[in-house]
Amino acid sequence: MGSVLLGAALLVTLVALLVVLLRRPHGLQTSTIKAPTEEELAALHGEADGVRAQAKADAQGILHKAQSDAQSARAEIDEEAKAVKEDLRTIREDLERRETRLAEREQRLDDELRRLAERTDRLSTVERGLDDREAELAKLGDERRQVLERAAGLTMEQAKGELVTAIENQAKREAVLLTREIEGKAREEGDKRARKIVTLAIQRVASEQTAESVVSVLHLPSDEMKGRIIGREGRNIRAFESTTGVNLIIDDTPEAVLLSCFDPVRREVGRLTLDKLVLDGRIHPQRIEEIYERSKSEVEDLCVRAGEDALVDLGITEMHPELIALLGQLRYRTSYGQNVLKHLIESAHLAGIMAAELRLPMSLVKRCTLLHDIGKALTHEVEGSHALIGAEIARRYGEEDDVVHAIEAHHNEVEVRTVEAVLTQAADAISGSRPGARRESLEAYVKRLERLEEIAKSKHEGVDKVFAMQAGREIRVMVKPDLVDDIQAQVIARDIAKQVEDELTYPGQIRVTVVRESRATEFAR
Repeated sequence: MGSVLLGAALLVTLVALLVVLLRRPHGLQTSTIKAPTEEELAALHGEADGVRAQAKADAQGILHKAQSDAQSARAEIDEEAKAVKEDLRTIREDLERRETRLAEREQRLDDELRRLAERTDRLSTVERGLDDREAELAKLGDERRQVLERAAGLTMEQAKGELVTAIENQAKREAVLLTREIEGKAREEGDKRARKIVTLAIQRVASEQTAESVVSVLHLPSDEMKGRIIGREGRNIRAFESTTGVNLIIDDTPEAVLLSCFDPVRREVGRLTLDKLVLDGRIHPQRIEEIYERSKSEVEDLCVRAGEDALVDLGITEMHPELIALLGQLRYRTSYGQNVLKHLIESAHLAGIMAAELRLPMSLVKRCTLLHDIGKALTHEVEGSHALIGAEIARRYGEEDDVVHAIEAHHNEVEVRTVEAVLTQAADAISGSRPGARRESLEAYVKRLERLEEIAKSKHEGVDKVFAMQAGREIRVMVKPDLVDDIQAQVIARDIAKQVEDELTYPGQIRVTVVRESRATEFAR
């Protein structure tokens, strides 16, 4: 680096000297060249020394900067080399650890392979012994079979078939007899006990039933009021329907209008709003909104009061306020013509009586039964089964797991696991199936009976006649005795009952009776 700089300085000196020489004046005559004088040479040497000194100073600066840059680069290279060495050391240590683990794992695998080889050798020895024993047993079995075949006059397959048939028939008969005996005893004892409990519960509970629809009728003082309700160009009736969400039907019915809405609570708010507007006489959009808010608050208070009355009637002290409000809303809901809130109260009383007879906690059973249809308050707002919706609501508002399970299992959508859930199902069925409690349309009734007969006819080719009796509470199946035996008759009855449970929805229970009648006919001549 230093020699290069020195050479550069000398080159600069020579260039400077040449420039000085070129700057000197010269004459036009080329024949003679005048030699420089000593003063001129001294001046030239002085200029050359100045140029040389400047070049040397420049060279020293360049050399110093180059050395500084070289030191910085060397420091950076040293740092990078140090970092690379550290990374290499870390990688080397990691590789060493991995090699150690691989060596240990390889050693364990070698040990395991050795043990497996030893076990395979032992198994091979045992297998050879078993093969020899099996061959010996087969030989003895063949000899024994030949002796038995000669003694019985039957081949092995024939004897096996006869033996299997005889054992199968005997087992079927004994199983049927034992099943009938056990079922008879259990049914007799269970029916006796259940009949007593249910009879006592039904005798001690009696509640009125109401039938409602999706339409409410409001009577007016005069037909003149219909025009005021409609308003100029129908603005009042439009404001009423948009505010309340209830359809207002004004027809030729004298002194009456109809309010239609699928939500019974909303319909009741609309009915109360219109009733107050008619009594007040001032009907305009602003007044409609004021009366609607007042009526809505009033109906909410009525719902809460109805829920609290139900709790007082059943002796239940604590419940989440939201659940109480939802219970109160059920006073405006009906199921097959049966008021849902009254159905819940009646079912809770029935379940409480049965729980007392069985010495179970009455308060818990009543709570389960009172809340089992709570999901019906939201079925028009939330998609899904009211049982599962009600269970989710109860779980959200802090009800016990037994209560939640009884709600979600009361229609067998979840497998029943507790006694409280069974009593809830029983009380629900008693309240809904007793005469006059519920109603259904004639079309649905006829379709249900037709489907019952179709299910029974499709079960077996030996089915002769099918009758749906007692308003669909019993299916009587007549079978051909030459095609169906007693055991098959029981199988047909169970299959029909199972398919009815899976496909149809009905209150209470349906009895399936299979009749197999044998007749002997002779003629006297």
